[in-house]
Formats: sequence, C-alpha cells, structure tokens
Amino acid sequence: MTGTEVPQPHPSRLTPFDGHPAVVGIVPGQPELVALTAAAWARAAGGATLYFAYVDPTRQVVEELPDGSVRHVDLDPDTADDSWQERARSMEAFLHDVVDPTGVPWELRYLAGRPDRALTHLARAVDAAVIVVGTRAPGVRQGIREFIDGSVAVQLAHHQHRPVLVVPLRVVDWKAQLAWG
Repeated sequence: MTGTEVPQPHPSRLTPFDGHPAVVGIVPGQPELVALTAAAWARAAGGATLYFAYVDPTRQVVEELPDGSVRHVDLDPDTADDSWQERARSMEAFLHDVVDPTGVPWELRYLAGRPDRALTHLARAVDAAVIVVGTRAPGVRQGIREFIDGSVAVQLAHHQHRPVLVVPLRVVDWKAQLAWG
C-alpha cells in the first residue's frame, strides 16, 4: 500500500462486538428509539459501554484528545456563547432517564465539527465495534441539508471501516410513494 491509499474494510480490521463499545450519534430532541436500540445492542454484545456523542456543527475542534473527546470553541471567536453547556446537560439528563434503567454503562461526549469525522474519531479512540445513528429528522429544511451535505450514515459508511447501524425514526409509505402503482 502506498502513502496515498486508504485502508479498506477487511476481515482483519473487524472489531469483535463482544467486549467492545459502540458509538451512538445523537441530537437534541431525538426520539428515545436510537438510545434504546443502542442499549439493546450493548446488552446483546455482553454489556458493552455506549459512547453517546452529540456533534455540534456550530463549534470547531481545537484539539482531539486520545480518549475521543475534543476541546472546542465557537466558530465565531467574537461570540461568547456558552449555550452548548446547557445543551450537554439536557442531553445527559435525557440519557439518564432513558438509558440508566437498561443497566448499560454509558458516557456522553460533546463533540464539534463534521458529524462523520467526529464520530469516526471517537470510534477509533474507544475501539468501537459499531456506530449507531438515527435516520434524519423529518422536515423540508433537514431534507435540503441532507441533500447538500449527504446523510451522516452514508458518509460514515463510505469513510470508515466500522459497521453503521441505522435506526429508522420515520418510515415512508411505499404505496403512497409509487407514482405508477
């Protein structure tokens, strides 16, 4: 392999599920289904730890730390916006309510920047076996953003070697979508 080739998925790069954590991408206001699906996976994988991660696109990474966490600052250096701390507390309270009853160990990481890159960095740092994400939020604005940026699940599937478990949060009625049916 030359210096420009990217390591490709291969059985030798597979991280066993048993005993290895999962990284779970979450967003504020997301249904509890993503967290509960990840907890079910963790129990099936022998009680693996879940690393829940919110990636704040309004902040930028200053330093990536070896444990997968990051030091981050606001995109606008002239803004002193500390609302991210309240957002982190709110998500932590949500996870206490939803995940604690399952008995699965978990941690929350507040990350910054591009979601696919940040989740990949965390997964690499904690040696995760899988990355769990939910489908996009419904709505026109979110649909336009996904069309421009691409879905996080697709970006993850194309830019790192771990399996990506995508939790459906809204399904489409195929019959209503078929113009010819």
